[in-house]
Amino acid sequence: MSTEQLLTTPLHALHIELGARMVPFAGYDMPVQYPLGVMKEHQHTRDHAGLFDVSHMGQIRVTGANAAKALETLVPVDIIDLPVGMQRYAMFTNEAGGILDDLMVANLGNDELFLVVNAACKDQDLAHLRKHIGEQCSIEPLFEERALLALQGPAAVTVLARLAPEVAKMTFMQFTRVQLLGVECFVSRSGYTGEDGFEISVPAGHAEALARALLAEPEVAAIGLGARDSLRLEAGLCLYGHDMNTETTPIEASLLWAISKPRRADGARAGGFPGAESIFAQQQGGVSRKRVGLLPQERTPVREGAEIVNEAGEIIGSVCSGGFGPTLGGPLAMGYLDTAYVTLDTPVWAIVRGKKVPMLVSKMPFVPQRYYRG
Repeated sequence: MSTEQLLTTPLHALHIELGARMVPFAGYDMPVQYPLGVMKEHQHTRDHAGLFDVSHMGQIRVTGANAAKALETLVPVDIIDLPVGMQRYAMFTNEAGGILDDLMVANLGNDELFLVVNAACKDQDLAHLRKHIGEQCSIEPLFEERALLALQGPAAVTVLARLAPEVAKMTFMQFTRVQLLGVECFVSRSGYTGEDGFEISVPAGHAEALARALLAEPEVAAIGLGARDSLRLEAGLCLYGHDMNTETTPIEASLLWAISKPRRADGARAGGFPGAESIFAQQQGGVSRKRVGLLPQERTPVREGAEIVNEAGEIIGSVCSGGFGPTLGGPLAMGYLDTAYVTLDTPVWAIVRGKKVPMLVSKMPFVPQRYYRG
């Protein structure tokens, strides 16, 4: 796709002004890094606060008396009992139990749900919702109307509380309407970095003013997609299209925790979502491969797509995400391995440019998560 065909976010001109290096990402022209550089941006987010433009992601409003019940037919998650003012991680599954996308679902009250879906999947997600539950509730895409900013890091709460003191009382995964610079925004205490922080849905026309106000605070720096990726990798978080896809089930992806107990085989509202029987069968009988953390034992970074072999040189899996962890101080990766090899500290080898790089199966997250749970 040429630069002319790429979509832009409402902060595009600001990224250029700030000296960002722009790259194509999910059909958008996005900042991969700023003059500070990926390593320093990563560390700044860990130590202070980083501002990320994630406006390429899709925001969707689902409303109606049956909205929660209807959405439950598409996700293996408890939406009916999701408290007002809270959000939950969810997945759209297909008939085989594969993952169509992962998303966040928030309950705004008054029969109104607010969804945030991945940029590359948002058009198909919208079509999926309309096809399957469009007759039961109203589905309104907010793709052009709203921008999305993520303010992440230990100083995020101090910074945002200067504009709206009430956010300091929020805990992890709480979601509320907040006035910022006189404009109503949706704010959740969540993010994709493993750090404490907030995601802010703001009307598109007000996004730049809010971003400039936040960047004017001494603790805040603009952060690009490069550091976003290294932060989420250290936190052991999946990236759709890399660590999971339509060929991967939640059980294989080590996401059983994200299937709400009421929706499991022995739950009060068992099943009722696409692929439930396949997923329950895997939960009961096991799977042939699983997503695990991997720590290379040399300085060589191991990238996505690298084959993983056992001591005998037989292929037993592949890397789905990999790179260098600035906080960890070394390379790290996630991959899918045959289940015979998924026990912690099992030695395996990645093939990098024809050379065997020793790795150990590792627990995740690689760097402790610091979500604020109150």
